[in-house]
Order: sequence, then structure tokens, then C-alpha cells
Amino acid sequence: MKPELLAQVNAWILDDPDAQTAEQLRELLAANNEAELSKHFSGFLQFGTAGLRGPIGPGPSSMNRAVVGRTAAGLANYMKARGLKSIVIGRDARHGSEDFTRETAEIMSGAGMEVFVLPRPLPTPVLAFAITELGVDVGVMVTASHNPREDNGYKVYLGGTVDGIDYRASQIISPADSQISHEIALITSLATQQRDTKWTVLDDAIVEKYVVRTAALATKPGDLKIVYTALHGVGTETLERVFHAAGFTSPILVQAQAQPDPDFPTVAFPNPEEPGAIDLALETARNCGGDLVIANDPDADRCAAAIKDPTRGWRMLRGDELGALFGEYIAAHANGGILANSIVSSSILKKIATHHKMEFRETLTGFKWLAKIKGLTFGYEEALGYCVDPTSVNDKDGISAALVLAQIASDLKAEGKTILDFLDEIWLRHGFHGTEQISLRVNDLSQIATLLKSLRSDPPTEIAGREVISIDDLMQPKDGLPPTDGIRIWLVGEIRIIIRPSGTEAKVKCYIEVISHAGASAAQEVLDQLRGPLTAFLTGS
Repeated sequence: MKPELLAQVNAWILDDPDAQTAEQLRELLAANNEAELSKHFSGFLQFGTAGLRGPIGPGPSSMNRAVVGRTAAGLANYMKARGLKSIVIGRDARHGSEDFTRETAEIMSGAGMEVFVLPRPLPTPVLAFAITELGVDVGVMVTASHNPREDNGYKVYLGGTVDGIDYRASQIISPADSQISHEIALITSLATQQRDTKWTVLDDAIVEKYVVRTAALATKPGDLKIVYTALHGVGTETLERVFHAAGFTSPILVQAQAQPDPDFPTVAFPNPEEPGAIDLALETARNCGGDLVIANDPDADRCAAAIKDPTRGWRMLRGDELGALFGEYIAAHANGGILANSIVSSSILKKIATHHKMEFRETLTGFKWLAKIKGLTFGYEEALGYCVDPTSVNDKDGISAALVLAQIASDLKAEGKTILDFLDEIWLRHGFHGTEQISLRVNDLSQIATLLKSLRSDPPTEIAGREVISIDDLMQPKDGLPPTDGIRIWLVGEIRIIIRPSGTEAKVKCYIEVISHAGASAAQEVLDQLRGPLTAFLTGS
């Protein structure tokens, strides 16, 4: 074994506060498993605008108490340098979340911070709400959101104005990520960090305030049969309380997925976007004669829905379809304001804003950018993230989105209409906006870098027989947005394609939008024509 690696491993073991992960490393040493140790010591788990996210395991390249403790210590030093003195910590129910929460609380308390901890595993929107409600400087949510079961994560929020950026209880953006990362890198020993146990475990009052505030979004509750799944996450209890407080009939739960379970036994990936993730919910809806299916991801900051299509049967609504629904409904009831979405989302929201004489803004991908818009009325990103009540939760919120969707469906039912009827009205006015995402997992992130480099150096002149009109390198944006890694391609026939790396997973993502004034079938025909060539292009086959 390389002496340098051996020295790194032994030093890490001595500093590891977790006897279990330390023992895992000792066993790998005893087995002389250099390959596995090299994987666990391939560098400190990268801290970025999404915080930390990675598989649970030993060593600096995985999620564990030692990594989280050093991250918390670095964050504490970042806070001290800016006069930030208070923090609230929330968690989901994944493996390690309880330990990572306590590790953070001990380090923050030892650093002299005023520390609050949410009373139990709760949705991420409750944590975002608590930051504002408590008036604290920083929020941390221990969650891997919709990532695979092996992962956990660590999101950081800032409460007020920091380094000239008005955060208003939203996730960090650059340069805070690199500044915190720098502070983390300076922590060479966790054992030398001060610890304490002085923190306040909040009672249920903070959850009840969120419930009451969110329930107020419902104006005329109905009696729809709504099937709900939390996908083994933490959404069930809070969503049920919100629906009850709003006067809605209790949702019909997918019992096998209703309670938190970090092993996610019924789904391959706990992400409602993944094929098969809501199959049990659809089965429940068929059996009970449901009107609507609603799903949250494990930390309940995303909202998915399925409806009964008379021509296709039960189907998922695309993220952009939900965005159009929310946008039109909220715009019709708003007195001015701002609608916004990310660059990879549909262009339909801009047209809705224009129709209702509202402002429109476009941001980079990631809700952290949408949350920085002052005066936001509604914002969304196509990956099932919706902010329907920015004054309460300045972040995507799958619970409030679920309630507003229930209200929309109830209002339509009272008028003898369906969600599909409502969508058809939007398409009739603006043209059908068909969107699709191709998402491919990669084993090595360098594959994505190579693909984007190739696109920049040798751009295509046609795709699936359709002429390329223009190509935008998003690293050199022309529309006032900050640079980001990605390519935007415009084809003849009102077709837009965006290719970019995922910000949270080892995936390359391709977003397609086709606008058709000849209806959905014409747009779908074009999408079908594009899917194969684009997939082949992305995979290099």
C-alpha cells in the first residue's frame, strides 16, 4: 500500500468520532484493500451550492460524522467571520440523519452559536419556514432529497443579507459555497473542535405555525378523492395536518409508502420522476376510484401528480404541465407580481405572465436562484419544484404545492371541468408546449465534460434531420444570467434543446421543448423523432 495513503487512513481513524466508520477503515487496512481505501480517500466530499451530497460510508469522500463535523466546523467559522450567531437544524429520516444532526448541533453549540433543532424528522419546507419564523441567521437541512437510498446530504440556507446578497431564508449561492468550502478545508482535526450540548429542541408549535400558514392557501376546500404517497419519506404527517386544517377530505394514503423508511423498500429510486416510482399510488387510485394522485419526494420539497386521461388512462403530469397549471391559476388570482422559472423549464410561463400583464424572470437551474427574486409571486423548475407561497417558504415546497393543486382540481370539478380541460385552455391560447427530459446516469463525471467539450468544439448542424438555427454556450450567456455549464440549441420549428450536467447526481440531462399550434399529437410526433437521435448522441453510440 502506498505510504501516503496509509498515513492518511491512520490519521483519519484517529480523528474519527464514529467508532463504526473508524472500524470499517481498520478492516480495509487489515485486508490491505488499497482499491477500496483509495475510493474512500479520493478527496474531501465536495461542498457546493447544493451543500454536501453523497453515499454514506467511511473516509473523507463519503457522508459520515467526521465529514459532517468538519463541515459544521467550517460553517461555524464562516458564520463567525460575518457576525452570524444563530442556526436551526432539520433532518429527514434517512440513514445517518439523526447522527449528522447531533454532530452539527454539538459543533455549533461548542462554537458559541444559538442552536435550534426541529423536534423530529420533518419536510425540508418546514426547515425553510422555521428560518424566517425564528429569525435565525442560518439553516441546515440534513437530507439527500430524492437521491438513491445509499446517499445522504447537507443543505445550507442563509436567513438574511450576507455579503450583500439578500437570502431571505434560501439556499446558498456563489460565492458562499466556495467561501464555506475554504473554511472546511482549514479544519485539519475534528478532535480539537469545541463541543457542547446547549441547544433548544423546538416543540410542535413551529410545525403548527407552518400548518396554519399553509392551510390558509386553500380558499374553498372540496371532497376530491386524492391518493397520496410520501415515497417512504417524511411528508405524510405534515401533509395530512395541512389538508385537515384546510378543510379538505383526508387523502387516501398508499400505506406501503406512508411511513418513513430509509431503505425505500418499494422503489428503486425514491424520486417521483423515476419510472415506476408511483406505480403503487396509481394502483391505489384505480382500486379506489381516485380523482387525483399526488406524490412528494422523501423530503417533501417536490410535488408530482398523476391524472386520469380519458385517452391514455392514468398518467403523470410533466413538471412543466404542473408549472403551467400553477402559473395560470396563481396569475389569474394575483394582483400583479412576478412569475419566474429556470432556463430549462418551459417557455409557457413567460407567455402566461405576458397575458396577465405580470413581470417574468428567468434564472439558472436550481431553486436557490428563483428564491433570490424580490417580489416573487410564483416560481417553478421543471424538476417538480414549485414555490406557491414565497412569503412563507422561500424555497420549493411540495406540501403547499399539493394543497394548491387540490384546490385547483376542486374548483375545476365544481365547474364540471378537469385538469386536462384547464390545460387545454392554456394550450389553445398559447400553443401546445410539449416538453421531455432525457436523463442518463454516468459512471464517471468526465464523460459529461467530454460531451460538452465536443459540442462546443464541433457543434452539430442538424439533429434528426432538423436544421440547427443557433447554439448558445451557457458558460458565455448573452441574456444577463451568470455563466453555467451547458449548451442551448435551437432547431427549425420552435424546438429548443438544453444539455447540462445534473447539479446533484451523476447524470447528464437533456431538456427538449417543442411548441406546436397543431396540438399535442403533432408536438409528440416531433418529440418521438428527436428522442432516439438525442439519446444516441448523449451516449456516444
